Amino acid sequence: MRIIGLIGGMSWESSAEYYRIINQETNRRLGGVHSAQCLMYSVDFEGIKRLQHEGDWDRLAEAMKDAATRLERGGADFIVLCTNTMHRLANAIEAAVGIPLLHIADPTAEKIKAAGFQRVGLLGTAFTMEQDFYKGRLQQHHGLDVIVPEESDRRVVHEIIYKELVLGRIVPESRKAYREIIVRLIERGAECIILGCTEIMLLVSDEDSAVPLFDTTTIHAVAAVDEALKGE
Repeated sequence: MRIIGLIGGMSWESSAEYYRIINQETNRRLGGVHSAQCLMYSVDFEGIKRLQHEGDWDRLAEAMKDAATRLERGGADFIVLCTNTMHRLANAIEAAVGIPLLHIADPTAEKIKAAGFQRVGLLGTAFTMEQDFYKGRLQQHHGLDVIVPEESDRRVVHEIIYKELVLGRIVPESRKAYREIIVRLIERGAECIILGCTEIMLLVSDEDSAVPLFDTTTIHAVAAVDEALKGE
């Protein structure tokens, strides 16, 4: 079993889900009392959040490179960055270490293509929905057609993530708001929806959408187990 190196804490609420899913999936496959061999470096999200909203991606890159380097020194065989937004810094992380990074967008796109979908709606932080690092990878590497909510809806999605979900707050009115935003994406042609923030799965489930949802937290965590158990 290869050792999974997890960069967590963004937020710890979703990082806890990664840990749970990875260990449950490992046990499901191997049986007995097997669990995953993994390391987690968990950051203080307050500072990360502040730098994100200040647009200081250079300092954020240094923080992510430091976390990845610590995991590599600790014996990790590959890196799992437990957040969609911070994949904006994927290239910087890959350049800082000699072990691979399992990019969250890749297993997500493969699942979507295997299900036969082409036009996808993307929910996430404003950074993920508006910048090209995520949409561009889905489009250029995987040939998907990506649509995002209109500006007012993007603001709602973003604020719910940062004001509620990263704190573990589940508010029924926010679930209703997400449902309505999903409906509007479907009306614009979305064949499925990517839950492109690792906290959204805490709020939204399959029953909240008329089209399939692709939960990046679960997909990424299961892909980490795939990688860890290669050759087992």
